Amino acid sequence: MRILVTNDDGINAPGLKVLEAIAGELAGPDGEVWVVAPAFEQSGVGHCISYTHPMMVAKLGERRFAAEGSPADCVLVGLHDVMKDTPPDLILSGVNRGNNSAENALYSGTLGGAMEGALQGVRAIALSQYLGPKTYNAENPFEAAAEHAVPLLRQILEQMPEQEEDYRLFFNVNFPPCPAAEVKGVRVAPQGYRRGPGFAVEPHTSPTGRRYLWVRGGDQRRPTLPGTDAAVNLDDYISVTPMRADLTANDALERLKSLESDR
Repeated sequence: MRILVTNDDGINAPGLKVLEAIAGELAGPDGEVWVVAPAFEQSGVGHCISYTHPMMVAKLGERRFAAEGSPADCVLVGLHDVMKDTPPDLILSGVNRGNNSAENALYSGTLGGAMEGALQGVRAIALSQYLGPKTYNAENPFEAAAEHAVPLLRQILEQMPEQEEDYRLFFNVNFPPCPAAEVKGVRVAPQGYRRGPGFAVEPHTSPTGRRYLWVRGGDQRRPTLPGTDAAVNLDDYISVTPMRADLTANDALERLKSLESDR
């Protein structure tokens, strides 16, 4: 198996090293792991692509590249440049330092990389490590992901169709904020929503008197509805959320039929 690995925390992020090890075990001794990751951190860029300007790509080693772009850019680089003659069987994005559960998924560059892979017709999975009091300052905050990812990914791959038309399935996997030994299991969970304040801006004044605004996130310890992704994560379960890039609100289609007309 050939696996393309990317992330949004950047080419030197510790979570990327964890994912490379996961991918190496998953690919097996006869497989290949290719890395195309952002040269600099790209957290929060979502599914952004560098449509209006070129990007520099540097080869850092055998099957290892850094691109001055977003995770979605890196997937495009991998598929249409560095791996164009030997396309990957799977794209893995992560392991993100911090959760991409609930509304975080909508901002996530990690998810953006997996989404682009799915739009390109390649099986894709995003992996993120929830942080909390038990993991934030741990020697290895990615321990839960490192220990539990490979068998779970093998199970997910067994359920993923090799080929799909249109908006193909991809997966959002979040590991809970606890040591690996305390993980209770796996839950297939829908995307939740954290009620209350989310992302906002906080003003600061520089030493030169200029005013700047920092974006800050909401309380990541606030659970979502029972059974949804962040809620099961905070209960020490791994969440697996199947996703598609189709943004249609299908539940509203029939209700809005009254808007239709012919002219």
